[in-house]
Order: sequence, then C-alpha cells, then structure tokens
Amino acid sequence: MRARIEEIVFDCHNPAQLVRFWAALLDAEPVDRSPDWSYIDVPGFIRIAFQGVPEKKTVKNRLHLDANAGDLAAATTEAEALGARRVGDVVTDEYGAFQVLEDPEGNEFCFVSG
Repeated sequence: MRARIEEIVFDCHNPAQLVRFWAALLDAEPVDRSPDWSYIDVPGFIRIAFQGVPEKKTVKNRLHLDANAGDLAAATTEAEALGARRVGDVVTDEYGAFQVLEDPEGNEFCFVSG
C-alpha cells in the first residue's frame, strides 16, 4: 500500500498563537479551522497543522523541521523577533551550517544553510 504525507501535525497548547508564529516565519497565511486546530499551507511544501492538546511539551522533539535560510544570522534574528529562542551557537561542518531554535512552545527547528 502506498501513501503520501498529507500534513505534519504539531501537538501544542495554543494552536492559534503557534500557527501565527509559523505563518510569519514561512511567509504563509494562517487558517484557524477551530479553537483546537489551525494550519498553514506553505507554498511548495505540505500543510503544517497545529492541534490543541491539554498537556504541555515536556521532552525533546522526536521530529523537527529544517528550513533553508541563505543568511543564518538574519533568519535567526527575525525568528527571535517573532518569539523563537536560540539553542546554542551556529554549527558548521563540511555540509554547511545550521542554527537550532525553539518556537514559542519549545518545539525545536533548525535554519540550515549550505
């Protein structure tokens, strides 16, 4: 049986707040389907959805998003202005560089370059 990924869903405490953060970060329009379900359709990507759950995040993500950013410093500064938090310093290796961040609810994501 073949299937395709329809969307990536983040459990979160406040879907409306988180969808606005990610919409601003990825230049997409937020959609609030209900108080507990919001999403964005990112051009050239799959839908990213945010589902409200009663419990807060307590451990590290098992999955995270990598977003390509030509200028890591500028992208990181913009993300921080939207409510992200930098986690550590930029890491550079033979494949390029990346910066780990957390969104306003503590979900890890990376800006990558190279």
